[in-house]
Amino acid sequence: MTTPHTRHRVLLGVAAGGLTALLAACGGGGNGGSGDDNSTSDSGGTGTRVTAELSDFRIKLSTEKFQPGQYTFTAKNTGSHDHALEIEGPGGENRSKTLEPGQSTTLTVTLESGSYEVYCPVGGHKDLGMKTDITVGEASAPSDNDNTSPGGGY
Repeated sequence: MTTPHTRHRVLLGVAAGGLTALLAACGGGGNGGSGDDNSTSDSGGTGTRVTAELSDFRIKLSTEKFQPGQYTFTAKNTGSHDHALEIEGPGGENRSKTLEPGQSTTLTVTLESGSYEVYCPVGGHKDLGMKTDITVGEASAPSDNDNTSPGGGY
């Protein structure tokens, strides 16, 4: 009498496991590593190269000194949540595509003199401290938040 009931449970478990494996293989519908979803992504960018490491919930830039000109930011999601990179200031607003964990993309922007906010626009990540400030054209300004490493690095 318990054999059909046990067999039914096993079949449900196998079906659930198969569905889970299928969904994991699909990867959530993202379109890959460094494709471009919008006009600001550029896989063959020019200009000064800057790496932006996006982790949970921190942004680390490979440089802290910026002069006016064109920059190609390589945004790398090293966290376990989706992230994106947004740069907002005198030159306007530029946003990368949203990256799943492990993905990267490039964002080419022209920075003018002035102050910029660099942050993650996904969900409430900016409010969780995933932001930093940069100054273009002058000595770099220290960040007013606690997401920088000791010694003034971004």
